[in-house]
Amino acid sequence: MKKSLLVFALVLISFSNWAQTKPISKEETVVAKSVEAFRKALIDPTESNLKALTSADLSYGHSSGVLQDQKVFIEKLLNGESDFVTIEFQNQSIQITGDVAIVRHNLAAHTKDSGVEKDIKIGNVLVWQKQKNKWLLIARQAFKLPQ
Repeated sequence: MKKSLLVFALVLISFSNWAQTKPISKEETVVAKSVEAFRKALIDPTESNLKALTSADLSYGHSSGVLQDQKVFIEKLLNGESDFVTIEFQNQSIQITGDVAIVRHNLAAHTKDSGVEKDIKIGNVLVWQKQKNKWLLIARQAFKLPQ
Protein backbone atom coordinates (compact mmCIF):
# COMPACT_ATOMS: atom_id res chain seq x y z
CA MET A 1 0.00 0.00 0.00
CA LYS A 2 2.80 2.41 0.89
CA LYS A 3 4.52 1.68 -2.44
CA SER A 4 1.33 2.36 -4.38
CA LEU A 5 0.82 5.65 -2.55
CA LEU A 6 4.43 6.68 -3.21
CA VAL A 7 4.16 5.84 -6.92
CA PHE A 8 0.87 7.76 -7.15
CA ALA A 9 2.44 10.79 -5.42
CA LEU A 10 5.42 10.76 -7.80
CA VAL A 11 3.15 10.52 -10.84
CA LEU A 12 1.03 13.39 -9.52
CA ILE A 13 4.12 15.57 -8.90
CA SER A 14 5.48 14.79 -12.37
CA PHE A 15 2.15 15.67 -13.99
CA SER A 16 1.92 18.87 -11.95
CA ASN A 17 5.40 19.96 -13.09
CA TRP A 18 4.55 19.12 -16.71
CA ALA A 19 1.28 21.05 -16.54
CA GLN A 20 3.04 24.15 -15.16
CA THR A 21 5.66 24.17 -17.92
CA LYS A 22 4.57 26.66 -20.56
CA PRO A 23 5.42 25.62 -24.11
CA ILE A 24 7.83 27.96 -25.89
CA SER A 25 6.39 29.46 -29.06
CA LYS A 26 8.34 29.95 -32.26
CA GLU A 27 8.33 33.72 -31.68
CA GLU A 28 9.64 33.30 -28.10
CA THR A 29 12.49 31.22 -29.55
CA VAL A 30 13.32 34.02 -32.00
CA VAL A 31 13.27 36.61 -29.20
CA ALA A 32 15.48 34.37 -27.03
CA LYS A 33 17.99 34.17 -29.89
CA SER A 34 17.97 37.97 -30.18
CA VAL A 35 18.57 38.29 -26.42
CA GLU A 36 21.48 35.84 -26.68
CA ALA A 37 22.95 37.78 -29.61
CA PHE A 38 22.64 40.94 -27.49
CA ARG A 39 24.43 39.23 -24.56
CA LYS A 40 27.29 38.27 -26.88
CA ALA A 41 27.38 41.77 -28.38
CA LEU A 42 27.80 43.27 -24.89
CA ILE A 43 30.91 41.12 -24.37
CA ASP A 44 32.35 41.67 -27.85
CA PRO A 45 30.82 44.96 -28.99
CA THR A 46 31.03 46.41 -32.45
CA GLU A 47 29.02 49.32 -33.73
CA SER A 48 27.44 47.14 -36.39
CA ASN A 49 26.33 44.30 -34.09
CA LEU A 50 24.90 46.71 -31.51
CA LYS A 51 23.05 48.80 -34.10
CA ALA A 52 21.65 45.62 -35.66
CA LEU A 53 20.08 44.63 -32.32
CA THR A 54 18.91 47.98 -30.97
CA SER A 55 16.43 50.61 -32.08
CA ALA A 56 17.60 54.09 -33.03
CA ASP A 57 15.10 55.19 -30.33
CA LEU A 58 16.71 53.02 -27.62
CA SER A 59 16.22 54.05 -23.99
CA TYR A 60 18.86 52.23 -21.93
CA GLY A 61 18.47 52.58 -18.17
CA HIS A 62 21.10 51.59 -15.63
CA SER A 63 20.48 50.50 -12.04
CA SER A 64 22.14 53.77 -10.95
CA GLY A 65 19.40 55.75 -12.66
CA VAL A 66 21.55 56.86 -15.60
CA LEU A 67 19.69 56.85 -18.92
CA GLN A 68 21.39 56.54 -22.30
CA ASP A 69 20.22 56.74 -25.89
CA GLN A 70 21.50 54.34 -28.54
CA LYS A 71 24.45 56.56 -29.51
CA VAL A 72 25.78 56.96 -25.95
CA PHE A 73 25.09 53.31 -25.07
CA ILE A 74 27.18 52.13 -28.03
CA GLU A 75 29.89 54.75 -27.47
CA LYS A 76 30.42 53.70 -23.81
CA LEU A 77 30.78 50.04 -24.81
CA LEU A 78 33.19 50.79 -27.66
CA ASN A 79 35.45 53.09 -25.62
CA GLY A 80 35.67 50.68 -22.65
CA GLU A 81 33.84 52.83 -20.11
CA SER A 82 31.40 49.93 -19.97
CA ASP A 83 33.29 46.67 -20.45
CA PHE A 84 31.65 43.30 -19.88
CA VAL A 85 34.15 40.46 -19.52
CA THR A 86 31.51 37.80 -18.82
CA ILE A 87 27.72 37.91 -18.65
CA GLU A 88 25.18 35.31 -17.67
CA PHE A 89 21.42 35.86 -17.91
CA GLN A 90 19.62 33.89 -15.20
CA ASN A 91 15.94 33.07 -14.57
CA GLN A 92 14.86 34.51 -17.90
CA SER A 93 11.22 34.87 -18.90
CA ILE A 94 9.75 36.09 -22.17
CA GLN A 95 6.23 37.45 -22.63
CA ILE A 96 5.04 38.44 -26.09
CA THR A 97 2.03 40.65 -26.79
CA GLY A 98 1.60 41.54 -30.44
CA ASP A 99 4.80 43.15 -31.71
CA VAL A 100 6.25 43.69 -28.21
CA ALA A 101 8.30 41.24 -26.14
CA ILE A 102 9.08 41.79 -22.48
CA VAL A 103 12.13 39.90 -21.29
CA ARG A 104 13.03 39.70 -17.62
CA HIS A 105 16.17 38.17 -16.18
CA ASN A 106 18.92 38.58 -13.64
CA LEU A 107 22.28 39.60 -15.03
CA ALA A 108 25.43 38.24 -13.38
CA ALA A 109 28.58 39.71 -14.87
CA HIS A 110 32.24 40.40 -14.39
CA THR A 111 33.03 43.90 -15.64
CA LYS A 112 36.12 45.97 -16.21
CA ASP A 113 34.55 49.41 -16.56
CA SER A 114 37.26 51.98 -17.33
CA GLY A 115 39.77 49.33 -16.22
CA VAL A 116 38.19 48.74 -12.78
CA GLU A 117 37.16 45.11 -12.25
CA LYS A 118 34.07 44.11 -10.31
CA ASP A 119 31.30 41.55 -10.19
CA ILE A 120 27.68 42.67 -10.49
CA LYS A 121 24.29 41.05 -10.16
CA ILE A 122 21.27 43.11 -11.18
CA GLY A 123 17.79 42.60 -12.53
CA ASN A 124 16.85 43.64 -16.06
CA VAL A 125 13.69 44.32 -17.97
CA LEU A 126 14.23 44.40 -21.73
CA VAL A 127 11.54 45.58 -24.13
CA TRP A 128 11.86 44.34 -27.70
CA GLN A 129 9.70 45.42 -30.61
CA LYS A 130 9.26 43.65 -33.91
CA GLN A 131 10.12 46.18 -36.60
CA LYS A 132 10.20 45.18 -40.27
CA ASN A 133 10.11 41.49 -39.27
CA LYS A 134 13.10 41.86 -36.89
CA TRP A 135 13.16 42.09 -33.07
CA LEU A 136 14.96 45.23 -31.85
CA LEU A 137 15.68 46.32 -28.29
CA ILE A 138 13.78 49.57 -27.66
CA ALA A 139 14.16 49.82 -23.87
CA ARG A 140 16.18 48.33 -21.06
CA GLN A 141 15.89 49.10 -17.38
CA ALA A 142 18.24 47.58 -14.83
CA PHE A 143 17.43 47.51 -11.13
CA LYS A 144 19.13 46.50 -7.92
CA LEU A 145 18.08 43.11 -6.63
CA PRO A 146 16.87 42.77 -3.05
CA GLN A 147 19.57 41.54 -0.70
